[in-house]
Amino acid sequence: MSGDQSLPGEGPVPEKADEAAFWETPDIHGAYPRLTEDQTARLAEHGQRRTMAPNDVLIREGERCETFFVVLSGTVAVVEDYGTPEEHVLRVHGPGRFIGELGLLYGQVAFYTAVAREPGEVLVVSLDQLRHLVSQDATIGDIVLRACLGRRALLVGQGAGFRIIGSRYSPDTRRLREFAVRNRLPHRWIDLETDEEAEELLRRFGVGPAETPLVIWRDTTLLRNPSNAELARLIGLPSLPAGNRHGDVLIVGSGPAGLAAAVYAASEGLSTTVVEAMATGGQAGTSSRIENLLGFPSGISGAELTERAVLQADKFGARISLPLEATGLQPKGDDHYVVAFADGSEIAARAVVLAMGARYRRLQVPGIEALEGTSVHYSATVYEAQQCRTDPVAVVGGGNSAGQAVLFLAGYAPKVHLLVRGASLEANMSRYLIDQVERHPRVEVMLHTEVTEVIGREVLEELDVVDNRTGVHRRLAVRSLFVFTGAEPHTEWLAGTIALDSRGFVLTGPEAQEACTSPEVWHGRGRSCMTLETSLPGVFAVGDVRSGSVKRVASAAGEGAMAIHFVHRHLGHSAVPGTTGTSAVAGHSDVSPRIRHKESAWLG
Repeated sequence: MSGDQSLPGEGPVPEKADEAAFWETPDIHGAYPRLTEDQTARLAEHGQRRTMAPNDVLIREGERCETFFVVLSGTVAVVEDYGTPEEHVLRVHGPGRFIGELGLLYGQVAFYTAVAREPGEVLVVSLDQLRHLVSQDATIGDIVLRACLGRRALLVGQGAGFRIIGSRYSPDTRRLREFAVRNRLPHRWIDLETDEEAEELLRRFGVGPAETPLVIWRDTTLLRNPSNAELARLIGLPSLPAGNRHGDVLIVGSGPAGLAAAVYAASEGLSTTVVEAMATGGQAGTSSRIENLLGFPSGISGAELTERAVLQADKFGARISLPLEATGLQPKGDDHYVVAFADGSEIAARAVVLAMGARYRRLQVPGIEALEGTSVHYSATVYEAQQCRTDPVAVVGGGNSAGQAVLFLAGYAPKVHLLVRGASLEANMSRYLIDQVERHPRVEVMLHTEVTEVIGREVLEELDVVDNRTGVHRRLAVRSLFVFTGAEPHTEWLAGTIALDSRGFVLTGPEAQEACTSPEVWHGRGRSCMTLETSLPGVFAVGDVRSGSVKRVASAAGEGAMAIHFVHRHLGHSAVPGTTGTSAVAGHSDVSPRIRHKESAWLG
């Protein structure tokens, strides 16, 4: 990003850090709050004062964030590419402001350098001390959390962070971009086909186009076509330690259902591990705004809901690891299950909760495959929306996800065509969304319409669509296509292990017991298959992956919570409301040594 660009409401951004000595970034949407004297005093009880001279580095780009800084006097600049010819200021903070964004809470590496520009004093608080404080002071905890969430969103929109260099036609480039987007990682994509900067960077690092895609971090780290796991380790995304691969509950998937299960399991004293193949939040994490979720009258973005849920699960000691793709599930002799993963590792657990969700079905029409990831998208986030500021776009789908995407994109694009195969929106879309979609001046709803061809070589140029009543074709001049059609489960790795319905969704309850090839397993336990239990005792399915489930965020979260009640019944004990630790599993001494007590206190 060049130095003369700025975020809305910020005003011009200085080209060089030393030009910003007395300039402070205005607060933007609550991302840069100023702590009160009382709040600063509370923090001071848990930290130490430290003087700073001009050019003292507090946080260095590329290193893990392990300290929370509050500016007491002087100014601190947040700088990208510090010490390089591309150095430029992102923010400047004065007294009462604190330094840090979402990576601070997760232990990720910093996407910027924080450097003193005026002499002054800062308050230094370790993360452990900060966690202890916010467990006692929910007001400070909420201020810090909201600010960190907002700052991550601003970094994402600004194109800060690492760079991905690759061709829009490369499947690996699309894979890396999707992984970065879904995990809300600040980055910038440099298109090998059209961006002049790409050629200069390749010369600088002495690599050829055939070696792309590349990930470049601060001009000091270069990864040639890294796996998702390698990129995750570079940034500091959560992973499990080498040992300790045994626990009470293993949750596969981290959408609303999986995260709800993690919160309730860990809070009730069960040793809980969550594994995720792509990104926390699942499909819900890509939603621009969820307005029908209980307790959020003004709506909440999928990203914010996800980050809050992840921090809440961490609060109770749940372990989350990604990317870790499950490839097999097998019973173990001692009443455990072993889940195998694509990297060759395994995790054993006394109960398994399947919460993989479902993914949008790929649209199968001529010409679409070459443009997927560049002009054709299966999510609508700020990354894709920023490409739609001057050109019309089309959305395919008639459900809530399509409606939410249409309203979000209409805030960027001059025109949004909603292409619906059916005769009306009422069949699959909530009334509140229908009203907003039909009233929006930039939205055109086209019923009885299907895409028959995607036209364009390097970018999408036109769609060929047909009226499925009359057979009449027409061309739509659009530059991006967003697809939100029916969902399909990712359950291939479970085929032959547990009972699935005809579409691959997991059967539960009486249907699962009826489909069970070994009905004696239930007779031996003296009980029937529980409501959310699969054809394997102790393996549960929740959320979108479950056959017959309601495909809504609230119901998925409810099923995740309910599954833990059934887990306790399967394990032969009852959770004690409001407790953690061994009291939740009284009478089961083999469980208590593995219980993780609270390790962090966000959202305390």
